[in-house]
Amino acid sequence: MNKIAYYPGFELLLAGLLFVFCSPIKTDAKQKTGKRSPAGQRPNIVFILADDMGWNQPSFNGGKAELSPNLSRLAQEGMRLNEFYTHSVCAPTRAAFLTGRYAFRTWSDWRSEDFGKPSYLEKLGLQLAFNERGEATRRIHALDTSERTIAEALREAGYYTAILGKWHLGEWLPEHLPMGQGFDYQYGHYAWGIDYYNKTIVHNAPARFAVYDWHRNQSPVDETGYATDLIAEEAVELITSRKENEQPFFLYVAFNAVHGPLNPPPGFEGDTNDPLAIRDAMLQNLDQAVGKIDAAINDSGLRDNTLFIFTNDNGPVLEEMSHPYRGTKNTTFEGGVRQPAILRWPGFTSPSTTKDGLMFISDFFPTFISLAGGKHQQERPIDGIDMTSMLFGTAKSSRKEIVFDVTGSVRVPTLRRGRFKLMGDALYNMKSDPYETKDVASEHPNVVRRLTARLNAVGQERPPLGDKPLLMDPPLHYVYCFNEQDEIPEWLSTKVDEIRSKQPTEWAPGETPWPKAPKGVTASKMDGLKDESTSAK
Repeated sequence: MNKIAYYPGFELLLAGLLFVFCSPIKTDAKQKTGKRSPAGQRPNIVFILADDMGWNQPSFNGGKAELSPNLSRLAQEGMRLNEFYTHSVCAPTRAAFLTGRYAFRTWSDWRSEDFGKPSYLEKLGLQLAFNERGEATRRIHALDTSERTIAEALREAGYYTAILGKWHLGEWLPEHLPMGQGFDYQYGHYAWGIDYYNKTIVHNAPARFAVYDWHRNQSPVDETGYATDLIAEEAVELITSRKENEQPFFLYVAFNAVHGPLNPPPGFEGDTNDPLAIRDAMLQNLDQAVGKIDAAINDSGLRDNTLFIFTNDNGPVLEEMSHPYRGTKNTTFEGGVRQPAILRWPGFTSPSTTKDGLMFISDFFPTFISLAGGKHQQERPIDGIDMTSMLFGTAKSSRKEIVFDVTGSVRVPTLRRGRFKLMGDALYNMKSDPYETKDVASEHPNVVRRLTARLNAVGQERPPLGDKPLLMDPPLHYVYCFNEQDEIPEWLSTKVDEIRSKQPTEWAPGETPWPKAPKGVTASKMDGLKDESTSAK
């Protein structure tokens, strides 16, 4: 038998070889840059979404410095995105964020309230519905419960999930509300826009009177105070309660600020007849709310392990707040879809930096899953792209295309691909003309044909709408959510009755308290109280 020759040090050599070849590879090893890999780090995620804020309103984009010092500080501490995009109105953006899918795929390019408005229904070839008692009412429309939301994906990964503020993806059936879509905790309102003080929505089309919309864990709650302040206070309490808990959390703070109505915040000393002064005060109040949430993160010792994000859902109602970009909400010009965005994650984002490259709101879906070490596999494909390497590394954005709207959407079909953006029949070169001053369609007919074909092909992927047989009944109710009608508290009915007693009881023929469906690329959101038979601009 052959024997292995022995020599001094053999055991040390063998042990060294065994160490090299048998030691496990560490998945959290530092990258060559010296930074840890962000994937699987399981940070807390605090995602703040403002409502209807213009590009130039925060001071880091040219706004008044005294109105947003906390946002300016956050921008200095974190990283800003130069080319971050959303859909052009509230609900579509929220659906894309929660599902990682373009809004048209879930029919969320049509908001729930649109199914109670004749001018919107007409676009779908539908008529206003009536219940068995002959009362005009709304067809039930909401985010499909079969969709996998980011809250569900993160909860699967072991996160505690909470939403504070505005939902706007269904307000009537409990399965369509946040706690039926993956959230462990809910606070705020379900529908499109509440009065900041009395917590009612001025109408629930086609019913023309106020309805109460303020809830905690999907039960109505009676609270006094300004909505922005209350949402911030709830966030502070929730963050503080998690400081000793090792379970990571996902906190989605969806402020209704600075969305209308124009309710001056407490302590407002300006001219109540000056809408710009009120808007400034609402922005300042929002900034203070963000500051309170940031302070809670710091005071709870959670800063280093928290990804803190601030952005906005769509453009403003006034084009002057979009400058230097063109357009407003409800349009797919840059002013309607390009949003301010800040990310801060100590050790993974560098202070006072900016990052170029296309990113769409749906991209947060796979990115958050990667950070949480969650599962990407799911039944329905997503449009979101995992931007972990782009946001927290040196990789460039891999996104080449954004589909803002397709045929059959409320708004004009619009596609950004590379340097060009096609809006209906108009074409803009976004590299040489980011402010969309010149339609270059006649100069690039081949590009128009190619992008039109692409937009038409994507639009064919929209699923059928279905019959929408379920109706909101009763049409005129005191509070949103069918289940919350069972035992209406006396305080709630008294409050709503008092508000309704001050609302108009008669309207001119054809007039309504809600805006009509937009038409054309320059459609204005502020086009309400007009005859339903009159086309909006």
